[in-house]
Amino acid sequence: MGLLGMWVTFLMTPCAYFMGRKWNLLDLVTAGMFVTIHVLCLFAPFYFSWPLFLLAVVLGYSTGLGVTLSYHRNLAHRSFRLPKFLEYFFAYIAVLSAQGSPIEWVSTHRYHHQYTDTEKDAHSPREGFWFSHMGWILDSNRRFGRYGGLKNVEDMKRQPFYRFLHHTFLLHSVILGGILYAIGGFPFIVWGMGVRMTAAFHGTLLVNSAGHTWGYQAWNTGDLSKNLWWLGLLGLGEGWHNNHHAFDYSARQGLEWWQIDVTWYVIRLLEALGLATDVKLPSEAHKKRKALETRKNMVSHEISHED
Repeated sequence: MGLLGMWVTFLMTPCAYFMGRKWNLLDLVTAGMFVTIHVLCLFAPFYFSWPLFLLAVVLGYSTGLGVTLSYHRNLAHRSFRLPKFLEYFFAYIAVLSAQGSPIEWVSTHRYHHQYTDTEKDAHSPREGFWFSHMGWILDSNRRFGRYGGLKNVEDMKRQPFYRFLHHTFLLHSVILGGILYAIGGFPFIVWGMGVRMTAAFHGTLLVNSAGHTWGYQAWNTGDLSKNLWWLGLLGLGEGWHNNHHAFDYSARQGLEWWQIDVTWYVIRLLEALGLATDVKLPSEAHKKRKALETRKNMVSHEISHED
């Protein structure tokens, strides 16, 4: 397929997906937010300054770290424990990313690991790269209909704080936007909301799409998860995705010394301060067993390929 054909396919796939489907209020709000933050980015060159760039970077990395540290490693996988005040603090920082409530995000991710790259996976690239990147998040009926709703997060639904955030999560981003506008006007909205949220959204969504498409597999996980170095940098350590699917309970995803994992460095600091406890890591015995499974799988694949 030529370059023109690739671009036509990329542009037509979302159009074909949107046509002939039912939209509910949540999907319309989500689509409207996506369009709004991307349109705001168009104004960024006209309002560029280094302080505004720094604003986007600081807010982007802070809310992004909230997602990776709180939503993902702490709440979804319970790979470490925090005092409740600190657990709730990081969860609130993650809410300001506008990537969903803690209950919704964690539920989808737990189902992702339960049904990785099968027909029940919420965002597998088996249904197309575009679907795994953005299409899935714009179709809540299809997403939650696959497994009957929020049935795997009872531990979080019992906590009033998470129930509150579940019903109000977008409101907190609106409040943040109002604060930014009061401080610096429209340029602060462009960089502090538009640029920051667009970059953070795509950084997270690339783990679902690129992290199951490109890169290499260090471990036999039986799915499409890959390790991708540039996604490891962009996603604060989340790009070592094959490592994560091999040891999903691990607080550390960059298992080699050269695999940069910013989220793990923060967890390690919290542990050193006595704030993070019960930090889970794969034992050497577990890694050796997984490595042996991988080698056996590779040999079996080579033999079957020769036959």
